[in-house]
Amino acid sequence: MASPFIRIVNLKKHFLMGSTTVRALDGVDIEIPEKTFTVVMGPSGSGKSTLLYLLGGLDRPSSGQIEINGARLDQMDENQLAHFRRKTVGFIFQSFNLIQSMTAHENVGFPMQFAGVNPRERDTRALNLLARVGLAERSRHKPNELSGGQQQRVAIARALVNNPALILADEPTGNLDTASGVSIMHLLAELHEQGRTVLVVTHDPRMTRFATHKIFLLDGKIVNEAEYQAASLE
Repeated sequence: MASPFIRIVNLKKHFLMGSTTVRALDGVDIEIPEKTFTVVMGPSGSGKSTLLYLLGGLDRPSSGQIEINGARLDQMDENQLAHFRRKTVGFIFQSFNLIQSMTAHENVGFPMQFAGVNPRERDTRALNLLARVGLAERSRHKPNELSGGQQQRVAIARALVNNPALILADEPTGNLDTASGVSIMHLLAELHEQGRTVLVVTHDPRMTRFATHKIFLLDGKIVNEAEYQAASLE
């Protein structure tokens, strides 16, 4: 039997807030197969964004193991984590995180500078990715000239520039109107269908329609769907 693409063992992330210890994640075990679409549901403060940042190598656990495609993130130094992020992960954030002074084309091409891609190849790849997300005609527009849905599409194109095996999305529909949100969900589903492993953290229940796997988090712990739904009604 093949090893899971993502394997998390007894993962904990605790931090101090004043004199109080906050248990953002408190002993989480997860196995996720390759080329799946996993939706992590949870209210604010449940630990879902913490989980995503740990999976992306943007934060370090207090204890526990994180293994992605055979690589142990919890044993990596900062340089190794940076290399892992550049080669393996594409990030999509709720707030888009676009550089306001750059055009859509420049925003998409920017990460390729750090991967050593030559300027001509960067230009070609960025334009192709913008066309893929339906924004070829908006390539010279800056973020403040684009709608929220268009900015999120630019962010998705940027996440794809280094052809990552894993897409991590943090509340990707959180700042969007209903129609734009549905459009982004379909785009993420397409990326999964094309062979990528996609993990989305959200409190938007519409996203579960596209999921092959669902994880429910409450107060830093994994619960089953019935427990999650019962807590949502309280």
